Amino acid sequence: MLENIYTDIVGDGYPLVLVHGYFGSSNMWCHQKKIFSKKFKVIAPSLPGYGESYKLKSFDKIQDMANTVIQIIKKQNIDKFHLMGHSMGGMIVQEIIKLAPNIVNKLILFGTGSIGDIPGRFEPIDVSRERLKKDGVKLTANRIAKTWFVDGDKAKNFYLCEEAYQNINQKTGDSGLVAMKNWRGIDNLRNIHQDTLIIWGDLDKAYNYEQVKTLNENIPNSKLEIIKCCSHNAHLEKIDEFNNLVLNFLK
Repeated sequence: MLENIYTDIVGDGYPLVLVHGYFGSSNMWCHQKKIFSKKFKVIAPSLPGYGESYKLKSFDKIQDMANTVIQIIKKQNIDKFHLMGHSMGGMIVQEIIKLAPNIVNKLILFGTGSIGDIPGRFEPIDVSRERLKKDGVKLTANRIAKTWFVDGDKAKNFYLCEEAYQNINQKTGDSGLVAMKNWRGIDNLRNIHQDTLIIWGDLDKAYNYEQVKTLNENIPNSKLEIIKCCSHNAHLEKIDEFNNLVLNFLK
């Protein structure tokens, strides 16, 4: 399956791996890839079942997703790299560090937390599963993606979410929710020794402040940066501010 996973690789330099979230895709990092690729070799896969890899069977365990990303990187003969994960991708990158703690240099946790069931989320994961079953993928994905922007579906970059979930099937939608619900990373936070940047939009409806505060208080070498007037997709709302935070951290 590995050779069929879509992985966008752009730029030269030190490797920087970007892991998207639920209902996401490699292309949802387009505004980051364009800038980061001037200084880094950017590697941005679409996870099996998502985005450009929509034809592949998805996983229902975060650990399997993490192992897949590790395999993608190994295939590139890369020994060490910077790593960023958004939302569900933030769970995946925490799991990568648990599985292979020495391969990651600097870590960026963006709009994510350490408890898969996501306390304080705009709705419990079980409700999302029920509504997915009842309403189907497109209606559910559209409804959820609206919460990711302060301006909802009127946001300039909302179309990137629409493109990302266009081909996702029911099984992938449910598997992602199951994977998140059953994952727990809070017990491993103190074992993350990488320099870690935590980024959070102050109007995020998926992850509340308690979630990122827990990351910040438990990861020894971490700092929290809050982007004002942004929701869950701060990287598509305040693009320059987000990109500059990342670039300054990776200097």
